Amino acid sequence: MTAISKPQHGQGVFLLILTTAIWGTSFPLLKGVLNDLPTPVILASRFTIAAIAFSPYLRHLNAKLLQDGAILGGLYFAECLLALIGLESISANRSAFLISLNVILVPLFGAILGRNLPKRILGAVGIAIAGISILSWEGGGFGSGDVLTLACAIGVALYILAMEAITPKHPTMPLVAVQLAVAAVLGISWSLLQGNAPFAGVAAHFNILLYVGVIITAVPIWTQTQAQRWVSASEAALLYTLEPVFASIFSFFWLGESLGIRGFLGAALILSATLISQVPLKVRSVKHS
Repeated sequence: MTAISKPQHGQGVFLLILTTAIWGTSFPLLKGVLNDLPTPVILASRFTIAAIAFSPYLRHLNAKLLQDGAILGGLYFAECLLALIGLESISANRSAFLISLNVILVPLFGAILGRNLPKRILGAVGIAIAGISILSWEGGGFGSGDVLTLACAIGVALYILAMEAITPKHPTMPLVAVQLAVAAVLGISWSLLQGNAPFAGVAAHFNILLYVGVIITAVPIWTQTQAQRWVSASEAALLYTLEPVFASIFSFFWLGESLGIRGFLGAALILSATLISQVPLKVRSVKHS
């Protein structure tokens, strides 16, 4: 058993907050590209670009690394596919809210697996959900886009839990490279099955897709894979609730959208939940194989 030091845990928290900041830029960008490119083409392009960026690390592979990377890559592709299809019929804010429900699902699934959760985490989860509701939820009926996006939240929760179990077993960069390669193959295959040339029309949006592929896709998978060596799945899910906060901040600076009283209240609750989750705790141990 290898103990995780406080500096390592702090680095993990920082990497996950950085991840949410990066994700906060994705919703308005993807919403715009969806108006011009089919979902399968966007997926094929973003994952292929990301996979190329990490392809130098596809060396010295072994069967276990390929297997675990394929599990993570398949889950990540599925959640991205569901989110994008759902985003075709619901707003970016609504999508961000529903996906953030994984903060409930991670500890719920963890409890099913027999894990104990600190009371402070459970309390922080409740505060975070209240904040997300105030910040993002618009009301209205529950349609097919909502169902697909909720399924994405389930996929996110499973991915977070799988990351916690798998990341200590392998070097970070090769594991990231395998995940991205698997997602790229799935993306290209899905595009072909849907009757779309995988990279048709990409040239007109290449700069955005390059950003989506490298910054929004490849970098966050690396930061997640590294951070979850040191941060538990439940805590990671809670930190991910910062995503709609950053999305609102970027919308303010890029699009001139103001938060208003409701937005500030929701953001304050989410930030409070994050601070509560960081109350000093016993150092967690992980097993390295």
